[in-house]
Amino acid sequence: MNDVINYFQSIRIRGVGWLLLISLYLFANQPILIIVYIYLAAVMIVRTWLAQFPRPAKLGLTAAYGLLLALQIIFISVVVFPMRGWSPVYFPAKILGIIIILVPLWVERFVTTNNQTVFYLPTVEEAATVSFDELRQSADKLSELMDTAAEAKDKVSVAHVKTILEDLPRHSSVRYINHGTLTNAYFDAADATLDDTNLYLAVSNTGSAASEMISVFTRKQFNHVSLAFDRDLETIISYNGGDNVYPPGMNAETLEFFHQKAGASLLVYSLPVTAAQKEFVIDKIDEINREGSAYNMLGLVSKHSAKPNIMFCSQFVYKMLKMAGVAYFDMKDGAVRPTDFIEQDYYKKLKFEYELKF
Repeated sequence: MNDVINYFQSIRIRGVGWLLLISLYLFANQPILIIVYIYLAAVMIVRTWLAQFPRPAKLGLTAAYGLLLALQIIFISVVVFPMRGWSPVYFPAKILGIIIILVPLWVERFVTTNNQTVFYLPTVEEAATVSFDELRQSADKLSELMDTAAEAKDKVSVAHVKTILEDLPRHSSVRYINHGTLTNAYFDAADATLDDTNLYLAVSNTGSAASEMISVFTRKQFNHVSLAFDRDLETIISYNGGDNVYPPGMNAETLEFFHQKAGASLLVYSLPVTAAQKEFVIDKIDEINREGSAYNMLGLVSKHSAKPNIMFCSQFVYKMLKMAGVAYFDMKDGAVRPTDFIEQDYYKKLKFEYELKF
């Protein structure tokens, strides 16, 4: 899976390419996109037959491009354009329709090496010299790939994709949309914990649509992290989608938030701090609550925030720890993943408190 993702990321789109893609998104209708799909498929097939691929590889690639073309046409005809004019999901769906224009390029890239030289299938003589150990290793890798694909199929379900697409219009990666959702009662509860000189980190496997999709790429079980001021998690807080109640951004959480699938779980750790450091974090959260916040969905890919208070969960927790002077590992906040809080604890600063299973 990681190899496939790396190949996808190896495609470079330059200025004119971006201009063409943006123009297609703004002005292209269904017939124009179908023409673009057909044209690119034809170009890729011609390139394949002119290249120095063995005949079986050429036939396989031709069939792959034909299948991709059919899927592209079905997607925009059945999913995208029927929503035009009545559903806000149309706009993110059309973005996806533009992105899949590049899929044939990714396919070609996948069957070539990084320096653009041609990948050849082994000859009969070369295949006959393969050792038993190599066959066993290949079988193990294939089995692992099949298991990963089966797991990804369950997580990247139609329901999860639909949920995420429907939720996209609620988000903003360039402006604050969450203002003052934390109440005075929340800060009173946080201030009441100052005698407990610990901060609490909760790493969770919630089962939400976003968490399941993220886990396909991170290949980690736990894909959300939260911060709390008390051991019982009555003051737990993080950056999230608002659970369709509050705007995406910095929100208080409840235990019900973490129980979105059977087998969801929560690991709670404590981190020793001074009362002054704990109060600093509370004050900083109060400041963000007043200024506004938003969930940094684009930052999950770009690792960049347009404004200081636009963050994702692990970015927020790490930034609070670092500003309070209690961060126990050194990374760019945009690169921190939830599991890093456990995996990067080389000096054993955290103390495991308990696990909740739902």
